[in-house]
Parts: sequence; structure tokens; C-alpha cells
Amino acid sequence: MAGVTALNADAMGSVTQHEARVDLAAAFRLAVLNDWHEAVANHFSLAVSDDGKSFLMNPKWMHFSRIRASNLLLLHADDPAALQRADAPDPSAWCIHGAMHAALPQARCILHVHAPYATALCALKDPDIKPVDQNTARFFNRCAIDLNYGGIADTAAEGARLVRVLGNRQIMLMGNHGVLIAAPDVAQAYDQLYYLERACRTLMLAYSTGQPLNLMPVALAERTACDWEDYTDSCRVHFSEMKRVLDKSDSSFRL
Repeated sequence: MAGVTALNADAMGSVTQHEARVDLAAAFRLAVLNDWHEAVANHFSLAVSDDGKSFLMNPKWMHFSRIRASNLLLLHADDPAALQRADAPDPSAWCIHGAMHAALPQARCILHVHAPYATALCALKDPDIKPVDQNTARFFNRCAIDLNYGGIADTAAEGARLVRVLGNRQIMLMGNHGVLIAAPDVAQAYDQLYYLERACRTLMLAYSTGQPLNLMPVALAERTACDWEDYTDSCRVHFSEMKRVLDKSDSSFRL
């Protein structure tokens, strides 16, 4: 496929490009399993070069349930002709992911979805994730919040704006839009998105009762968030287990 070229096997250190492709393809299939997908929209990407500018991303308008490792486009954030090729990515994907991979080398895996509960929370005037339980407290003071949605993102200026909003955070709650995760690898990004959607579900269900929220004290919420940051090994086991779940039903994502 045009646009997909080989990188050296050691481009990502101990992780080969094929392994990177398999992991990202698994994330697409898991998004379907978890009902985070939306028609043929939304995009995931993964940096495969040390500077983060070469990255894998889903092809334009391919359903997440069909994506295989070999389908992923290999793009470069500084390529001025990226949108002119026959296999050009979706313009909104290029606007967001291209800008972030160009400017934020720490944002190696970027997952952007309109997951139901997170998007519902982002439809509120105040989309902040309140610390009402252990999962919601994981995100206490950890999210960038964008309240300046201006329509479908398809300009360089909008990409640059979103880069500024995200900054050095891993999570962006996008008002009137959805959510974005920017993590060091696929396992951490998937785990963050999984728990984020769970947290948003709990919070939206709590809101739906109409009763006052029982907020954690600030010190307890911060301590719980810090505890989550020390509890990192589980994300890799979580992702490995979910790939085993996929393998049991349909391992074609690996091809």
C-alpha cells in the first residue's frame, strides 16, 4: 500500500514496527469490543521513530473492526504532501494527530474517540471529572479541558491550538466533542482510556440521580491519583490480557 514503508526493526528500541502495528491494530479492535467506536470516524496513532514524527495511523474511513496491522498508514508529521497522496489520511485525523506528533514527542500513542459516557460528560458546561470514587480520583487534576470547540478539526491552526491545550497532559476532555489520550505506548493509552470511560460512566450515573455528589476531600483525591501513578505495571498486563481475549475470537488484527 502506498505510504507504508519499512523502518528499521530497532526504530523503537526493543519493539519492532510489526509489534507496534499489532498493538495499535489491537487497540482498534478493543475499541469496538468496548463500544467506543463511531461509524468510520475517529483515529488512533502511534509514533515509531525516536523523535515521534514518524507514526502509524488508521487509513481513511476504514471501520475499526476490520483494521489489521498491515492496513495502518506510515506517515511523517513534517510531510507537506501527506494529504495529496492516493491513500491520504482523513483531514481531521491529520489535523489533530499530525500536529501532536510534530510538536509533542512525549505523546507517542494518541487515541481519540467519542466514547459514550466521556462524550456525555464533555457535553456538560463543567466537564471536569469529580473525585467520587477510586476511578474518578485517578483523573483528579490530571486532565486538560478544552471548552473552545469550533467544529470539525481540519486546519493547521486548530491542530496547533489543540497542541497548546493538551500541553504535557495525557488526557484531554474536549467540550462538545469527545476525549483524547496521549500516552507513551499503546498499553498505557488503552488503560487510560478504559479507566477514563469507566470513571465518566460512574460520574454520569451519579449525576443522573439528582442527589448531591459525595466528593472526596482534595487531599484524599490527590493521594488516590498519586497511588494510581505508582500502580503502572497493571496496564501492560491489562493490555496483554485483552489481546488474548481478541486472539480467542479473531486474531486477524495481527496480520
